[in-house]
Amino acid sequence: MKSKASKFTKFARKVAAEGAVLLKNNSNFLPLAKDEKVAVFGRCQADYYRSGTGSGGAVNVEYKTDLINSLAARNFVTIDTHIKHLYDTWLAQNPFDDGGGGWACEPWCQIEMPLEASAVEAAANQNDKAIVVIGRTAGEDKDNMAAEGSYFLTAAEIEMLNVVKTNFAKVGVIVNVGNIIDMSWVDDKIDMVIYSWHGGMEGGNAIVDVLVGDLTPSGKLPDSIATTIDDYPSTKNHGSATQNFYEEDIYVGYRYLETFAADRVLYPFGFGLSYTQFTISNVTGTIHAGTAKITATVTNVGDAYAGREVVQVYLQAPQGQLGKPTRSLVGFAKTPLLAPHESTVVKISIPFYSMASYDDSGATGHKSAYVLEAGEYIFHVGNSVRETVIAVFDTSLVLDSTKIVAQLEEALAPTTSFNRIRPDASGNVAYEAAPTRTVDLAARMTAMAPQAIAITGDAGINLKNVITESDMEKFIAQLTADDLAAIVRGEGMSHPQVTPGTASAFGGVTTHLRDDLGIPLMCAADGPSGIRMESGRTATQLPIGTLIASTWDEALVEELYTMEGEELKNNYVDVLLGPGLNIHRSPLNGRNFEYFSEDPLLTGKMAAAVVRGVHQGGAEGTLKHFACNSQETHRHEVNAVVSERAVREIYLKGFEIAIKEGNAKSVMTAYNPLNGIWTASNYDLNTTILRGEWGFDGIVMTDWWAKMNDCIDGGEGTRQNVSSMVRAQNDLYMVVGNFGAGSNISQDNIPEDLASGKLSIAQLQRSAKNICKFAQATVAITRDELIFGKPQPLVAQDISTEGLEIVTTELSFTGKTHTFAFANEGSYQLDATFNCSMPGLSQTSCNVYINGNLVTTIQSGNTSGESVTRQLANLDLHPGAYTITCEGVNPTFVIDKFTFTKL
Repeated sequence: MKSKASKFTKFARKVAAEGAVLLKNNSNFLPLAKDEKVAVFGRCQADYYRSGTGSGGAVNVEYKTDLINSLAARNFVTIDTHIKHLYDTWLAQNPFDDGGGGWACEPWCQIEMPLEASAVEAAANQNDKAIVVIGRTAGEDKDNMAAEGSYFLTAAEIEMLNVVKTNFAKVGVIVNVGNIIDMSWVDDKIDMVIYSWHGGMEGGNAIVDVLVGDLTPSGKLPDSIATTIDDYPSTKNHGSATQNFYEEDIYVGYRYLETFAADRVLYPFGFGLSYTQFTISNVTGTIHAGTAKITATVTNVGDAYAGREVVQVYLQAPQGQLGKPTRSLVGFAKTPLLAPHESTVVKISIPFYSMASYDDSGATGHKSAYVLEAGEYIFHVGNSVRETVIAVFDTSLVLDSTKIVAQLEEALAPTTSFNRIRPDASGNVAYEAAPTRTVDLAARMTAMAPQAIAITGDAGINLKNVITESDMEKFIAQLTADDLAAIVRGEGMSHPQVTPGTASAFGGVTTHLRDDLGIPLMCAADGPSGIRMESGRTATQLPIGTLIASTWDEALVEELYTMEGEELKNNYVDVLLGPGLNIHRSPLNGRNFEYFSEDPLLTGKMAAAVVRGVHQGGAEGTLKHFACNSQETHRHEVNAVVSERAVREIYLKGFEIAIKEGNAKSVMTAYNPLNGIWTASNYDLNTTILRGEWGFDGIVMTDWWAKMNDCIDGGEGTRQNVSSMVRAQNDLYMVVGNFGAGSNISQDNIPEDLASGKLSIAQLQRSAKNICKFAQATVAITRDELIFGKPQPLVAQDISTEGLEIVTTELSFTGKTHTFAFANEGSYQLDATFNCSMPGLSQTSCNVYINGNLVTTIQSGNTSGESVTRQLANLDLHPGAYTITCEGVNPTFVIDKFTFTKL
């Protein structure tokens, strides 16, 4: 158990404060002055959101913080106790609505306490300032909506603001959200607006650090905030059940708004205020060896506060034959803390590759290439996309002809015709047909087919002794067809042989693979904002991805996730299922809180920092969701129809950066099809680009219970088409039932496709090799035995068994607890038969205790009206009385019986 003042939680608090973005601060509303009198309104002052919902937010914490109690504990300002008492009383009568438990169940906002005008008027007469807290959550399996209580404020929230504005001369608003929301309600009567985002378990303390001036805000927006939801070009296509056309192409977020609709921006990309002021001067540049190098002097010109500034570099490229946004972020750097009147010199290097555009049509004469078209390249340097000066170069970057930066090959082009945006000659929105696929995937896969290794059977080679590539081939040769089929199946949830309550076990999933061949059983746990352990174990809950991106600070993020890696290692978790780095294409994506930004460079830099940190701490991060997961609605079915150019320049770019700069070793594919082929079985995604072009040498896993279709012909997606997954070089199917990998419990098509020749032994060996190489680089390889999952010796209770039900094999179970008499001594396998009606992909869990000892965690989603049986644990039992108890049971989760099978 950590103390409340651990090094990790203190640093998480610092990060959460660094990511707060101050959008408005009239009349020096912030920082609050010592002994100022403040009234705080809004239920989220106490019901302060720490994270979004779903697998990326379900972290059990030792403690949590909120705004009002953190502010009171600081004893810096005087809080209106009458208003606080009103909220305390009302909240006790109107508790937080969790929707019955499970993600996607709770509403994205909570009902608000009605305000009596007389109480607010009285508060205004006694206080200097009012602070209103607006909160929202969102999350997995359910999108935001362009409706009240989600993207828009509710009528009750509007009324609360109006009553406060009518009575108070000075009003500030804290926006406690996971993603940007409508901001059209901000008017001249609101003096201060700050996005605190979701700061994790220390979020309450962190925002108070900013409010009272212990830390000067330095966060910058990772997304543009437009005037209306319809100003985002993705809105009209978002949420489709079948096909989502990415008509805006590369013009995502500020790339669209600054190019076509600059007057529709309320708060521009990269914007954020400070308590002090900065100048960016002496902005110069040089061109050398395919790199532009920018140098600038940053000075804190304020008199009162130290602070930090973010220097941002935007490229204005010639329109050429391809069409370009008027601005594209190509580099950034954050200064150290600068005292008043202190200066620092910032240097930013920008490779030509990050400036180039991808020609998917051949318009430049160089199809399937990253190119720099002829014309002048201008660098705008400043502290937002709007506030910039032009860098003065010793030699201007003017190209007389098109320069090829990287010649590649067509991959991931759409098969469906659609129109995409590109500027016309006057710079207005126009459309052109997106190029469709011309490549022969079957021929490509045949040409790149792996060579089989002759199966030898056991040769006494243990994975721990494999050093050379030749050794690895001899090791893989020991794996039979059954071994190879088993190793590509991960098991979970809550596998009893790895850390309780985590998402999966993979690698040494059978006794032969683990004990005879030395392939460790590795553990993966949900993230990215902390370790999800449904057993009730606590972990540090971190700030969300959007907040992390708002810091624009790679070093800070890397240090935070080094501590996260250490916590993972200490909990015997080898793989964190994060960071998430899908692009904020639409503010309505319910899972944006896990992701970073609308910009691919900022996204990639943050993700690279995360995976570097996790690795340094002793575990590995997993980049997800690969790729084009821009909506939660119909996420298993909706086909992302995207041009090859947009895929490469926008939606894959962050992954590419994280792999090349972060040395990521694990990738998770998305649920959705991408241009007709589900990502989990998409050869061009997982092999041609990821491994071939980028040189990735780690593992690729599916998302949990993903679908796959034929990696050449497409067609219907199913959860049994694991053969196509392997052919695409997605290595791991996540997940089958516990202890089911060797028995093919999910009835996948590996055996039949091996028999027919559609799947080759060589393709299975290729994935097995990827998994084994990954295992060698993890801490798991050093473990001599299982940490968890050994038979648990249980001592009977010292009570009479008279009158108790005598159990030999089967115990019917109702309610939450049952005391019974066990008849026979020995080692037993404990199974549970249950059913669950949680909606969608929501999950619930319960902990199973016998005589007060935690035996296992059962974790389940919807079982589609059927009862399922799951192996839980092995137990050593003696005759006598036992009490079995299930805690944390959701009403939709019903256990029918427990079964004891003699081992």
